[in-house]
Amino acid sequence: MTIFCGIDWAEDHHDIAIIDEAGTQLAKRRIGDDAAGYATLLGLLAEYGETGEHLAPVAIETGRGLLVACLAAGGRDVYVINPMAAARYRERTAVARAKSDAGDALVLANILRTDRHAHRPLPNDSDLVRAIAVLARAGQDAAWSQQQIANQLRSVLREYFPAALRAFCVKHVGLASAEARTILAAAPTPTAAARLTKARLRSLLKQADRQRNVEVWVERLHGIFRAEALHHSPRVEDAFGQQARALLLQLDAAVRATEQLLAATEAAFLEHPDAEIITSFPGLGTITGARVLAELGDDRDRFADPRALKAYAGAAPVTRASGKVRRVLHRRVKNDRLSAAGYVWTFAALTKSAPARAHYDRRRAAGDRHNAALRNLFNRFLGQLHHCLQQRQKYSEDKAFPTPQAAAA
Repeated sequence: MTIFCGIDWAEDHHDIAIIDEAGTQLAKRRIGDDAAGYATLLGLLAEYGETGEHLAPVAIETGRGLLVACLAAGGRDVYVINPMAAARYRERTAVARAKSDAGDALVLANILRTDRHAHRPLPNDSDLVRAIAVLARAGQDAAWSQQQIANQLRSVLREYFPAALRAFCVKHVGLASAEARTILAAAPTPTAAARLTKARLRSLLKQADRQRNVEVWVERLHGIFRAEALHHSPRVEDAFGQQARALLLQLDAAVRATEQLLAATEAAFLEHPDAEIITSFPGLGTITGARVLAELGDDRDRFADPRALKAYAGAAPVTRASGKVRRVLHRRVKNDRLSAAGYVWTFAALTKSAPARAHYDRRRAAGDRHNAALRNLFNRFLGQLHHCLQQRQKYSEDKAFPTPQAAAA
């Protein structure tokens, strides 16, 4: 007998519903989020007909957590149902909009019974790529957190110390740089910065591992900090300095965390056999490549064709047609992390690949805005990446962007 299992997930417990092919509910139970609860679940599935050759599929609304990891590791198909889709299924049978955890588990089980073909199980990724996904996402979160703290520090400095922004908000340098963090920690107020001698500035720059153009930096910073400027009263200025110091402590921790996670991500990514293919694309380095691999995975059956991959990444547009009205829109339901990595990838490719730049320029000349032109280039790169990964071959610019004569031939 074929059975289907639905799990309504929560932090400390889970509601389970098991049904048969006719939709009859065989069991419902609430289990804990621990090893005993997992053993109870396995016992219920075995009691109602699961065997080693025929594992029951499971539907749940999240793809993370120890329960999901253990279910997938056991070899069964785990279907992650979007909560919005589950809510639409619930309305098919609950006209009064009744809702309960046990009822949601039953809805999830019925989704597999009636529409299993319309949903995809979790990809069968290797342990290495799952580890890369953890590190890459954590590194990306840390980088975003670092930038957020740097923006907060910029807002504070603008209130009382605009000279610091002129000093450090320049090309290839920012408030998160070692130079800015070291000097601002030593002199967080304009009054303290004005008292810094050239010798002290030179020492701080060397402490920040600045090796090139040290004397140029010393003269520049000394001139900026000694220039005439507006000031708050001493007490208010000191209070702003304390706030800046607190943000600098957070920024230091965020920078160290980001560097540690990025180094670990790079080391794990270079172990993967797909790394050589991915980094052969223009604009894809080890970190961006790791983020792309983390979201794609290495299950070659995950995407049936390039169109599915492009839709998943948000590079393919959405067409809405009704009667005489037809609109082509930017896809907003997508993998946001892959989309963000795609922007960085394509923007870097503009300076690394002349054909990619020519493709971007053609889209701009056709009327696309900057982001739309980059999405179009990302769309093309994804199709090429899908082919290269399937065929186990590196990127070839001659094949990716053939000349008109070669394309005609």
